[in-house]
Amino acid sequence: MKIAVFIAAYNEEKMIEHVIDDVHTVMSNIIVVDDGSTDTTYQRAEQKGVVVLQHCINRGKGVAIRTATQYALEHGVDILIHFDADGQHHANDIPKLIEPILKGEADVVLGSRFMHPQDSNAPFWRTFMLKGAILFSWIFSGIMLSDAHNGLRAFNRHALKSIIIREDGFTYASEILDEIRRLTLRYAEVPVTITYSDYSLHKGQSSWNAIRIAYRLFWRTFFLK
Repeated sequence: MKIAVFIAAYNEEKMIEHVIDDVHTVMSNIIVVDDGSTDTTYQRAEQKGVVVLQHCINRGKGVAIRTATQYALEHGVDILIHFDADGQHHANDIPKLIEPILKGEADVVLGSRFMHPQDSNAPFWRTFMLKGAILFSWIFSGIMLSDAHNGLRAFNRHALKSIIIREDGFTYASEILDEIRRLTLRYAEVPVTITYSDYSLHKGQSSWNAIRIAYRLFWRTFFLK
């Protein structure tokens, strides 16, 4: 069974080498999608000897996922893992993330930082926003999770071939949940650790951007169908 880790990177020259080294401790197949970085992200990733796909301009996380998924399917990947490039994820969570897929129990596995919240160092405002996203996702996607917007995920080949991502930006995360429900895919959550730093908090979504995403989802759900 061929397993690969996908890392979407945009101007991550400060962290990309560290993240690749961390992933390499548990997985050898890594696909980095450099989403139009203007720094040395591409060069630093390429020097690590991993597959690096490059967008000429910044297209957004959703497009990076489409690029990585297409490459994975064309190269016989059976399980694809999404892993953030800002250093907040830990490679030692990958084995338990893929375990339900290997056992044939799930098509999609979603990481949750709230299944062992005592280990979380998330700021109060970030926790409040994430808890709100759980309720929001339940209302709009019909799936109740303990952590609705965790970037650490795993997909089997059936899910990779079936899920359609149309959104270019961060709205893709809610679109994945919509697709799980639409396709009646089997899904599971596993506890993972998220480590916040000043860097990862700066690189993550702002509260204003989260509001914009919520508005876009509301508009798409009730006015574009």
